[in-house]
Amino acid sequence: MTDKPENSKDKFLYPRSSYRGDFSPGNLAFNANLQEFAQKTAYICGLETNGKISSDDAYHRIKELWHQLKSSRKELLNFGDSEPES
Repeated sequence: MTDKPENSKDKFLYPRSSYRGDFSPGNLAFNANLQEFAQKTAYICGLETNGKISSDDAYHRIKELWHQLKSSRKELLNFGDSEPES
């Protein structure tokens, strides 16, 4: 195996899938942010499920991540305030 131990651990903990859409720098950056959101959400859900954090804490952490993702979507994909709220 040619990977350094740190690389292997990072690949396991933070896997990245290749981008498969219409290429633009904004689309690529948003895709990376979306993958990061999914990974962090999965970790938070695991912590809550195993009793390490409360449901309220998990909810607030995921809500904050959602607002960050939504903000990056507006910045990177040029969506204005006319987009419907979800």
